Amino acid sequence: MHIIDVNNLTKDYGSGRGVFDVSFSVKKGEVFGFLGPNGAGKSTTIRHLMGFSKPQSGATQIFGKDTFERYHEVLGNVGYIPGEIALPAGLTGWEFIRMMQHLQKCRKDDRLQYLMDLFELDPSGETKRMSLGVKRKLAIVTAFMSDPEVLILDEPTSGLDPVMQEVFVEFIKNEKEHGKTILLSSHIFSEVDATCDRIAIIKDGRLVSDFMADDLKHASRKQYDITFADNASYKKFTTNEKYGEILSVVDKQPENNRAVIITEDKYINGVVEILADYPIVNFEHMKETLEDYFMRYYKEDKNYGGALQ
Repeated sequence: MHIIDVNNLTKDYGSGRGVFDVSFSVKKGEVFGFLGPNGAGKSTTIRHLMGFSKPQSGATQIFGKDTFERYHEVLGNVGYIPGEIALPAGLTGWEFIRMMQHLQKCRKDDRLQYLMDLFELDPSGETKRMSLGVKRKLAIVTAFMSDPEVLILDEPTSGLDPVMQEVFVEFIKNEKEHGKTILLSSHIFSEVDATCDRIAIIKDGRLVSDFMADDLKHASRKQYDITFADNASYKKFTTNEKYGEILSVVDKQPENNRAVIITEDKYINGVVEILADYPIVNFEHMKETLEDYFMRYYKEDKNYGGALQ
């Protein structure tokens, strides 16, 4: 059963900005990772899911209901953390919490205390004087305190220190075990990798990949790093075209007599037989990380600076 649906969502702000024909769904109990750098379209998609903006075309739904036309029926059971925290001035943290409880029409003080203890939140100060980290903790606590079924999280750990980031990751794993449906938009690879069942990559407002996290971890296509004992052996191996039937050389470093190859699991015995004819000083499997996979889509982009922030 799909709890979250984005169907052919388009919102064109001009000059290539916006989202274009974006479609994905999130099943009940699934954690869906939405991965991309700032400006790629993650927050625009989320604003539409939260009913803050009307699509030019396409639709966004939660619980099968249009999130713009019927937001008042949907958002009562959705926890939301915005990417940029803007708290109302003139309130203490406690006053903000009570205001949010009133808006959510739900008061679960035991869960509130549990969350404040977990994230070490002291909400007694004025919101305008709070550090970014404390504001982020306050946003996390108020998003989760009503124990909603659906969680939409836009860069939820931005501003948290590494210890609190790890606390958050473990908390999300626990929420997942309790059957929550979670959309996690992030630029932190480790956070997405540790929590998500399925991951989508967005670039320039368009989805460029949508895959199961386990498929990446257990892919049949493997990379191996090989260092040859001498340059003559390196040259002979990297120039032998007949090997192309079972392997591809994807990186050559003649100054180190080193090559990186890609092959399928079913061909590995043949690769080992080929390499047995060469003097080799190192043969190592290179596990492809989520960051490696992501960079396939961004490393050719001249406008991409190589950092996700």
